[in-house]
Amino acid sequence: MGEARRPDRVAEAIREQVATFLAEGAKDPRIRAFVTVTAVEVTRDLRHATVFVSLMGDEADKKSTTAGLASVASHLRSQLGKTLRLRSAPEIHFRADESVARASRIEHLLSKIRDEREAQDASAETPDAPDQAE
Repeated sequence: MGEARRPDRVAEAIREQVATFLAEGAKDPRIRAFVTVTAVEVTRDLRHATVFVSLMGDEADKKSTTAGLASVASHLRSQLGKTLRLRSAPEIHFRADESVARASRIEHLLSKIRDEREAQDASAETPDAPDQAE
């Protein structure tokens, strides 16, 4: 049972280390977008880690940041090996996590619908208002 939970513990440790690295130590000038590490999935044999990131910025910044993340992956891998004291550090793969952007878009659409309904309700409650002004 402890063996089944080890990948989860390693994934969480990797998430923390990658987030710290990106916040403090990423020197690649291509990393221009605001990057948030949302999750990490590690294979059972701990050889591969998929790091899900949310990127905030325009499309050019996102594209540049994706290229920058790919280039720092090998440096990050060696740093993780030392920090986490793993026999072999997992190969790092970055993937965009669109769930945050999707959730923001859904929230915006729901807010827009709510505002439209409130405007309709307000106009339905006072249909005689223009007549009273005359």
